[in-house]
Amino acid sequence: MSKKVLVVDDAAFMRMMVKDILTKNGYEVVGEAENGAQAIEKYKELNPDLVIMDITMPEVDGIQAVKEIKGMDNNANIVMCSAMGQQAMVIESIQAGAKDFIVKPFQADRVLEAVKKVLG
Repeated sequence: MSKKVLVVDDAAFMRMMVKDILTKNGYEVVGEAENGAQAIEKYKELNPDLVIMDITMPEVDGIQAVKEIKGMDNNANIVMCSAMGQQAMVIESIQAGAKDFIVKPFQADRVLEAVKKVLG
């Protein structure tokens, strides 16, 4: 059975890129969200095996969304992504409960490496 993934990014182009990488490699993208508030709702609704989440988004940012999702489900698997290689944000997202971090622009092999690492 393929693993279910929720892709969260405020840029439709980025969601499409991630979705493309995942579906070509046997993962099922069950949902998309364009901000943290949607991500939290979709997580409740879809219960995915993994969330790939952007940090910088309108309304609710990725770090806040991670905290809320981990609050509902301590076993949630979340991989963060951001264009900014800012050390503080990486550390903050890991402390919030993210299991790995991908820097944009995405390299397909790095995305898959993170997904495999987190899902085992």
